[in-house]
Amino acid sequence: MSKTYRIAVLPGDGVGPEVTSEAVKALRAAERRHEFTLDCEELSVGAGEYLRSGDPLPEETFSRLGDYDAILLGAMGLPDVRWPNGTEMAPQLDLRERLELYNGLRPIRLLNSDLTPLKGHEAGSIDFALIRENTEGLFHSRKGSIEATDEAMVDGLRISRRGSERLFHAAFQEAKRRRGKLTLVDKSNVLPSLAFFRKIFCEIAEHYPEIETETIYIDATALYLVQRPESFDVIVTENMFGDILSDLAAGLVGGMGMAPSGDIGDTHAVFQPSHGSAPDIAGQGVANPTATILSAAMMLGWLGETAAASAVSRAVESVFEDPSARTRDLGGALACAEMGDRVVAALESASQ
Repeated sequence: MSKTYRIAVLPGDGVGPEVTSEAVKALRAAERRHEFTLDCEELSVGAGEYLRSGDPLPEETFSRLGDYDAILLGAMGLPDVRWPNGTEMAPQLDLRERLELYNGLRPIRLLNSDLTPLKGHEAGSIDFALIRENTEGLFHSRKGSIEATDEAMVDGLRISRRGSERLFHAAFQEAKRRRGKLTLVDKSNVLPSLAFFRKIFCEIAEHYPEIETETIYIDATALYLVQRPESFDVIVTENMFGDILSDLAAGLVGGMGMAPSGDIGDTHAVFQPSHGSAPDIAGQGVANPTATILSAAMMLGWLGETAAASAVSRAVESVFEDPSARTRDLGGALACAEMGDRVVAALESASQ
């Protein structure tokens, strides 16, 4: 019997609606070839919604999100739409915190050697997962600093035992699914909060003796990701460090348009590209939808539709075997919709 999943689609701002449309197109193709049904409903969240209603994440909308099996998100925020304190609207962060989506999973995989700025790396040679703690860390002060005066602004870095333990268990489980190696990234030689973070990591590691572990400082990790990215399997780190390393890692495999992500909790999950709303190219139809399509594949896997998830991922990989299949950010000329069409064609061809 075909199973039906209710999916909340939050296209958001900038290029969000464009790339989300292509991801839904790929999902529909997967749906036709596999025994499940997606009941998708679009909801308005983001800076555009703030301009319409005065709230980027209306309470009525948020209260409905718990009824869906998963959430597919495009991009949120616009640089010119800000709170009085100068920060951008970021309802995606509100979703992470309010739904307790503590596991920020960012898979990084090189699909073609011509996409990386590094020499000597073939397709698949860069293949690791970055796990970013999503609910505390240095982002803890984003809605209120410890001190805020005309003379000083002091933000805080929160590391809790509960938040760290659940993060590390998720990271070790991911390492078990992959190649059995987990790297903790911190700055425990300087910050007591991150020494605490490492202490908890070492405690949790005792429960997973089969997993190889290592601990590296954040600055050294940035160096090693450029020098030897193939040495990493799963990386787990604090919120801000993960935010920064996500962009560096995306740059290793073609840029932000190639970087999918899932923000995962115990009962809810949001899947979205790692990139932002890119308002400078919004409406031009030139955005790269690959990260969003791969995020949709992650969503299928999380829902338990592993065969469909693998089929979508393989379709994307097969498209990138053709050097002409490049959007503008990758030096090519394909439009956003054309890239989506190629993925759908590859998916349907493979299913014949």
